[in-house]
Amino acid sequence: MISFDPLWKTMKEKNVSTYKLLNVYGFSHGTYDSLKQNRNVTLQTINQLCKILQCKVEDVVVYIEDKD
Repeated sequence: MISFDPLWKTMKEKNVSTYKLLNVYGFSHGTYDSLKQNRNVTLQTINQLCKILQCKVEDVVVYIEDKD
């Protein structure tokens, strides 16, 4: 499973709030909700987050193996 847990830590470290993400950088509430719920987002969204946060992909997402 893909988790966006690293994103929230990186946002905090870079002082980028949810408000800023939505209102300054123009993220939609739907995209934000998808990130919060660990649902699918586009690579364009990942690219935008990396650009905004000036970070690597692994600072935004992590793969966690599903336990069957």
